[in-house]
Amino acid sequence: MEFFRFRRDIPFMRYALIFNVISAITFVLAVFFLATRGLNLGVDFRGGTVIEVSYGHAVDFNRLRAAVDKLNLGEYSAQSFGTSNTALIRLPLKEGISSAKLSEQVMNTLKADDPTATQQRVEFVGPQVGKELFENGALALLLVSAGIVGYLAMRFEWRFAVAAIIANLHDIVIILGFFALFQWEFSLPVLAAILAVLGYSVNESVVVADRIRENFRKMRKASVTHVIDNAITSTMSRTIITHGSTQLMVTSMLLFGGETLHYFALALTIGILFGIYSSVLVMAPLVMWMGVSREDLVKPEKKPGLEGEKIVP
Repeated sequence: MEFFRFRRDIPFMRYALIFNVISAITFVLAVFFLATRGLNLGVDFRGGTVIEVSYGHAVDFNRLRAAVDKLNLGEYSAQSFGTSNTALIRLPLKEGISSAKLSEQVMNTLKADDPTATQQRVEFVGPQVGKELFENGALALLLVSAGIVGYLAMRFEWRFAVAAIIANLHDIVIILGFFALFQWEFSLPVLAAILAVLGYSVNESVVVADRIRENFRKMRKASVTHVIDNAITSTMSRTIITHGSTQLMVTSMLLFGGETLHYFALALTIGILFGIYSSVLVMAPLVMWMGVSREDLVKPEKKPGLEGEKIVP
């Protein structure tokens, strides 16, 4: 199905160097912010207390935060959870006070402010558990990246594997750079979004790579640049429909999903936008610059009747 048809090939490779310079600058800035500002790790990774509180009415978060602020607990978060009558409060670790005592103080304060406040559950995440979660998340990213390289190398050719993993890591580092720059909370849902972006981005890379291989078989007299431009242009309709539909759903989560899904949807939005960009304007040019040719992807056909024959001088 095609809702958009491009009659002429768009000369993407003509501007490949410009876009890759922009990508390199963006990548370096992301690394700089990660190194200087670091990630604002959530309770899931640094440890703390999570309290779920229900009310007999819709939660007034301004009133709730004003009550919790009186305890001087430092940086914390309070957000809607499930229904408008439920709040989820994430508290950091506090020296000299146990998590049980801390949750008791918070609930006493909330009940004094509003008698309808009821504690539904309380969870404690120790710093050691948070460290293990962070390490396991990093290991998951590493294993997924290795799997992507192996898959693309077997299905296509090593140049596509190298180019795709550079493009995909480019997306991941830029997402992390945004979270470091604006100090958005980095939590387990955000990590899940990053892993989803990896799969989403590699899918786009596979589609473009598959069309490049197909074009090498069909366009036997065309140059490599023409082959790649045609491959990208011919997949543009599919890209617009697929990514537009996905982003429509993610945007609805971003706008109406509340604070619980806000950063998850935000990470997906950044990843989808840069995933399209990197598959078209990072992966494809890298494959071209590494010297891919028709012989690398299309095996020469053997003429019938010549096998086993000897050439007699």
